[in-house]
Amino acid sequence: MPSKLNHLAITTDHYATVGMFYRAVFGMKVSGDTAREMSAISCGDGYTGMTIIPRRGGRKAGLDHFGIEVEDLDKVREKCAQKYPDIEIVKRPGNRPFASYSAHDPAGNYFDLSQQGHENRAEVYAQGQWKQDNTISHFAIRVREPERVMSFYTDVFGLEPRNIQSEEGGYFLTDGRMTMSIIPWKISSFNGAGIEQPAMDHIGFRVPSLDGFKKNLAEVERQNLQLRPKPIQFDSEGAARLKLLAKCPLGTFQLADPDGTLIDVAED
Repeated sequence: MPSKLNHLAITTDHYATVGMFYRAVFGMKVSGDTAREMSAISCGDGYTGMTIIPRRGGRKAGLDHFGIEVEDLDKVREKCAQKYPDIEIVKRPGNRPFASYSAHDPAGNYFDLSQQGHENRAEVYAQGQWKQDNTISHFAIRVREPERVMSFYTDVFGLEPRNIQSEEGGYFLTDGRMTMSIIPWKISSFNGAGIEQPAMDHIGFRVPSLDGFKKNLAEVERQNLQLRPKPIQFDSEGAARLKLLAKCPLGTFQLADPDGTLIDVAED
């Protein structure tokens, strides 16, 4: 059984606004722990959680990291020690409701690790699963050596390849529900747009009806302009970046949250 891609994290200067955006636009649910939400907001779709973290000095805004839930953390540590000795796994502070440890892949993307029964699992990460209409479908990372990174996640975590063709190439791995898209990072991909470093690229959502989603999005914006998506196609560079995002084969409608994190939406 593969490991579970169980959370995503966003760092932002406007965490309360961004948190409300994902709740209002995508119907994500929160735990309601007000004391905890003074530090960060955790919401979820019943399978994958999303933690929205206030940006502190020295931190970059945007998609920050993701999380993997494993059946046996000791086996993961043992496999990394044997086959990937350069991979470090470190203990996390006890106030994280979604992770006990953190590690990184061969390209340097860092992710959190958790296991059922670990003492600091809380909020949406400890609640039972629930069903809702809108769900997180995928996330994408851009890396210099996609094949090497793909092999790491399939070997250590048992994620399974999906047979998906992409204009950009790369690999698509799934835990049975969530998909990790591993896209080749090429400087030429950003022709006409601002160049971005290899890193997490965007989040994807699945909705029952794209027309219904757009209607709700317009209503949210009408009620509160602070929840308006940040424009992407504001000039020629924005148009080039939007065109690059639209190459993802897992989505058909692109937008950005109020802080600029890129989102790809597809009808279920």
